[in-house]
Amino acid sequence: MDKIKIAIVGIGNCASSLIQGIHYYDGKNPEEAIGLMHWNIGGYSPSDIEVVAAFDIDERKVGKTVDEAIFAKPNCTTIFQKEIPKYDVKVEMGHVLDGVAEHMSKYDDEYTFVVSNQEPADIVKVLKESGAEILVNYLPVGSEEAARFYAQCALDAGIAYVNCMPVFIVSDPEWEAKFREKGIPAVGDDIKAQIGATITHRTLANLFKDRGVKLDYTYQLNTGGNTDFLNMLNRDRLDSKKESKTEAVQAVIGERMPERNIHVGPSDYVPWQEDNKLCFLRMEGRMFGDVPMNLELRLSVEDSPNSAGCVIDAIRCCKLGLERGIGGQLTSISSYVMKHPPVQFTDSEAYENVEKFISGDLER
Repeated sequence: MDKIKIAIVGIGNCASSLIQGIHYYDGKNPEEAIGLMHWNIGGYSPSDIEVVAAFDIDERKVGKTVDEAIFAKPNCTTIFQKEIPKYDVKVEMGHVLDGVAEHMSKYDDEYTFVVSNQEPADIVKVLKESGAEILVNYLPVGSEEAARFYAQCALDAGIAYVNCMPVFIVSDPEWEAKFREKGIPAVGDDIKAQIGATITHRTLANLFKDRGVKLDYTYQLNTGGNTDFLNMLNRDRLDSKKESKTEAVQAVIGERMPERNIHVGPSDYVPWQEDNKLCFLRMEGRMFGDVPMNLELRLSVEDSPNSAGCVIDAIRCCKLGLERGIGGQLTSISSYVMKHPPVQFTDSEAYENVEKFISGDLER
């Protein structure tokens, strides 16, 4: 089969984990493939994905080949696949727009972005010439203008879009209509982790509901030491992220909780944690006889590989959408791997829908 040709904007920790994974699973068989939700999607395995274009704004990555750039600072995620073949693809200079928060200039270069002085590339031209079929958006949280710019570039280039960050593109009816009109599939918004804070919180909230326990109060506090957490110290950039994470939990509770009683969102930047993310979760409720109970949980995960396990399915389902001529939102995979999809389902319903979509029994 032909490769799934993708372009990536933002060659940070998440892109590093995804690209490492593409090569990690190359040559393995399904029995050896630990850590995948699906080995085969429409005949495509993880190693059938090929990066044909890449964009970033950091001077330590721009101009480097992809295999070099994924290990350049400020990336700090776990290296689980050291042997990466030499790429012909070089990282092109992207458009900064609102992609870099002002406060990040106050931190040491090792931990923050160092903006290149090169002229931005013609994104649409590069996408067309590269043969990319799908653009994967890994921009930093709060990059509202930049996310929309690259979504428009995907439309102009006539390629699909996987939106991994919390700017509402696929879940925005106006933007979704543009992809539908063009006959281009789109998956979004805001990637979940395989086993992360949001999916764990959703699962427990759904358990409370199914077991008849009234959830009165809950919080989810997260700390980490990667550029994502450093970027999120600017609270002005967090509106869509907080909404995305909160709605993902509210969607499975049944009766919505008052805003005062639910807090879901990033908490603080701890540099020495690097790409390790800690989630502190508390849930207070009432069970039989109105008797109170509470649950506390501490979850530790490597953030970027955790998301790559979902993105690798999103890309392959997006390819199926292209092959089937579907325009607009891919509802099934979006609800399964994204925090703020166009339509929210319970996780079991989303899983069943993805299986039906892959087999061809569900349109989108």
